[in-house]
Amino acid sequence: MHTSGNLPRASLGALFNPRAIAVYGASSDPTKIGGRPLDFLKSSGYDGPLYPINPKSAEIQGLPAFATVSSVPGPVDMAIVAVPAPSVFAALEDCAAKGLGGAVVLSSGFAEVGGPGVQWQQQITELTQRTGMRVVGPNCMGIINVRRRILGTFTPSAAGFGLAPGRISLVSQSGAFGGYCLSLIRQRGLGLNLWITTGNQCDVDFADCVNHYALDDGTDVIMGYVEAATNKDRLVSALALARERGKRIVLMKVGSSEAGAQATASHTASLAGSDQVYDGLFKQYGVYRARTIDELFDVAYACSLARQPPKGKRVGLLTVSGGVGALMADVATECGLDVAPMPEDAQRRLKEILPFAGTRNPVDMTAQLVNDLTLFERNFDLLLAEGGYDVVVAFLSSVGQVLDLSSRLLDQLKLVLQRFPDRTIIMSMLATPEVRKLYEAANVMLFDEPTRAVRAASALAYLAAESERGKSLSAPPPLPAAAQAPPGQSINEVDAKRILASAGIPVVRERLAASEDDAAAFAAELGFPVVLKIASADIAHKSEIGGVLLGLQDESQVREGFRTLQQRAHSNAPQARLDGVVVAGMAARGVETILGVTRDPVFGAVVMFGLGGIFVEAFKDVSFRIAPFGIDEAHRMIDEVKGRILLTGLRGQPPADEEALAQALSQLSVYAALHADDIDSIDINPFVVLPRGQGALALDALIVPRNHAC
Repeated sequence: MHTSGNLPRASLGALFNPRAIAVYGASSDPTKIGGRPLDFLKSSGYDGPLYPINPKSAEIQGLPAFATVSSVPGPVDMAIVAVPAPSVFAALEDCAAKGLGGAVVLSSGFAEVGGPGVQWQQQITELTQRTGMRVVGPNCMGIINVRRRILGTFTPSAAGFGLAPGRISLVSQSGAFGGYCLSLIRQRGLGLNLWITTGNQCDVDFADCVNHYALDDGTDVIMGYVEAATNKDRLVSALALARERGKRIVLMKVGSSEAGAQATASHTASLAGSDQVYDGLFKQYGVYRARTIDELFDVAYACSLARQPPKGKRVGLLTVSGGVGALMADVATECGLDVAPMPEDAQRRLKEILPFAGTRNPVDMTAQLVNDLTLFERNFDLLLAEGGYDVVVAFLSSVGQVLDLSSRLLDQLKLVLQRFPDRTIIMSMLATPEVRKLYEAANVMLFDEPTRAVRAASALAYLAAESERGKSLSAPPPLPAAAQAPPGQSINEVDAKRILASAGIPVVRERLAASEDDAAAFAAELGFPVVLKIASADIAHKSEIGGVLLGLQDESQVREGFRTLQQRAHSNAPQARLDGVVVAGMAARGVETILGVTRDPVFGAVVMFGLGGIFVEAFKDVSFRIAPFGIDEAHRMIDEVKGRILLTGLRGQPPADEEALAQALSQLSVYAALHADDIDSIDINPFVVLPRGQGALALDALIVPRNHAC
């Protein structure tokens, strides 16, 4: 198997579906790290050959032992390595020589502790690149395939197996968190397919696992815990593939540090922290980001039981408590669900069925439900047939504590599900384990707490909408053939706008004046009123030194303004090189926005959008996306900003030209992606969006070249 050079990354098939497994460092003591995997694999019922590898023993846990993997007579696909760190590399070399497709290194003592461990880990990485053998870890908890009953791990969470096969697969960068999740999966009775913790990721990383799950026919739901991505292209490709294949992804991303953003003179760079970039990435590829462990499991649970995704966001709320109904309505509205009222005629019919009921939405059945169980089916019928709700969340208090009552309600619910197979129904009630098992066997999700049920409904609606959106995304637009490359050094705003204009970004008409006479002549040519601005590559934010004059009405004001700006520049920025004064036409009134690009250390070019000119840094009301993207994604960026209401037209103002804004964002993303290695940041601020049909204009721009200190 030894070859020269770096090989293409092989699949993870040998790791998740091995025909035979060797355990390197196997121990006769099942409580030790080298003993547990062998004990787990034997007791779980794995159907392939197991080969303990330990030169000091002829037999381990009742199985013949071998000194090396190479001495095993039959083929071996995967090894679990649990030897001291200094011995790991030799073990992996033996595995590669045998032709193994993969290995899981449980051993710690590598890059996570520093010292010689860093070099040992690098040696493993080089071995994987040279041989093509896939390696998980080191310093990981291992790997599980429930259907094959493969417990390649030493975490106590796997002891005794007890895992139900299902269609959820989980990947965690943290071993301890992965083990904790495994315990919760068993405790909640979730059906699991594949499980892996990636540890130090010397080879197999988080993206590799998402990619494998995306291709796996036994996986519908991908759960994940991620601390940091290691390769942008692999992660983006894996997320795109998962969406393309209809997988629902629910992730926790920890670490909201701003350490990824470099403090430059750019507004964009100061606003782009690593957490905001990940947020943008997840929205871009339809990932649901869970903020708590409960939410992570609630959403994965709902995805695994939902018969099919909701078609929209209309939610009907059914309750036996008016107070809880109001709480559910509040949370549903907060989550962006549409709590539309029942039609008037349907409300009238509900009143006929139960005069004391609340009929608008939420529909309050009151405690009368217990006396007349037929109310349950009839209320559901009206909600779904007349209300047209995509999702119904029903709160039944503690009815689930009574088996007979719960069983009869489930029988009615099954009739409703038969009549409305395209709707999603979520139940919330306190239930005994027996009742819960009964409902879940019928593919009805059951939550103890009603607001968690509502949030799960919102997550299902989000994931369904993202799946549909992914089927018809517009492609990034082409760049104009005349698009110019970014500068190799700092430039003034005139040159910056010239470059951006060549890339398809609309800019204001302007001229650069070297003298007072030039300024007067250019102003007359452009037409009054005009704007004057200091032109200097060394002054990033001109307004901070009084370097902008607006609304100059005639030649005398222009001449005086030219002299004023020169004096202010010399006084407030004496070291700055002056290129002259920019003379620009006054743009028509519009909505001021900011378009930006920053270079993320992992994801490369990232595009930012926000509202508000100089206020953008104060409110941080911005959205981010990984470049490049099409106009559809640009519109979503715009929609995510709270201040976007300004674009719709307020107090008699005309609506803004959002199509022109989206086109500019998309065009900027393509330019940024092409030149990601040459640009540190771009600011277009303000970018004025004119009334609908009139376009948009960049009034000011800053391009900071890569590795240039402002």
